[in-house]
Amino acid sequence: MITNMIVLLCLSALFPMLMGTDVVKSDCFLAKDCSDIYASGYSTSGVYTITSIDGPVQVYCEMASGGVNDQGPWTVILRRKDGEVNFFRPWESYKWGFGNKEGEYWLGLEFLHQLTHRHQYKLRVDLEDFQGNKAYAVYTSFSVGSEADGYKLHVSGFVDGGAGDSLRFHNGMKFTTFDKDQDNSVENCALQYFQGGFWYERCYYTNPTGHYFWEKDSEANTYGVIWLNWKNSYKSMKSFTMKIRRVM
Repeated sequence: MITNMIVLLCLSALFPMLMGTDVVKSDCFLAKDCSDIYASGYSTSGVYTITSIDGPVQVYCEMASGGVNDQGPWTVILRRKDGEVNFFRPWESYKWGFGNKEGEYWLGLEFLHQLTHRHQYKLRVDLEDFQGNKAYAVYTSFSVGSEADGYKLHVSGFVDGGAGDSLRFHNGMKFTTFDKDQDNSVENCALQYFQGGFWYERCYYTNPTGHYFWEKDSEANTYGVIWLNWKNSYKSMKSFTMKIRRVM
């Protein structure tokens, strides 16, 4: 696995080269997301370092290949899989990100805004239950607004991979944490019920940052890691991944 690597991409040579009387100048830039990582020749999934206006940021890149809805490279923005990380965190944590890039983590609202402000992205949500069943949902357009706009979610273009559409209810919502209430509920959804942070409405059809429950405790628990429209159930998921891919 390749980790902690700042990948330098060059449109021409790394150093100026003399070719007769001509000088070929270098035009280099740092990787902005996993698409740049992949384009530079790295095809192994793992943790890489990309650049942002606030400095280097570590991300997990999935370099998967397959059908039109599977084709990577994907920049993972959220992963739940074993409960190792506490997601009941304040606004500043959700703004800048937290967790283990090889395990459970949240990339950070500010970095999501920076990424989706510069380029157009699609979103894929991968789900797995404790019986090994899997499903996914794709949204052909995904972006996050600025902090001044509450990091508002914009998502559209649903493509069903068996999971159903649980994000449509959250489209257009600002992000809520227990110390910053921006949902449409009388109560603060993050504080009163769901132990995470998300683009809650009144309150949710999906709650990927909820409390992680193991199989014996996962049945019909509204505090869990949930995607309601898969089985019309509040049973908590074994794994839940959100990842984005640049399309333009």
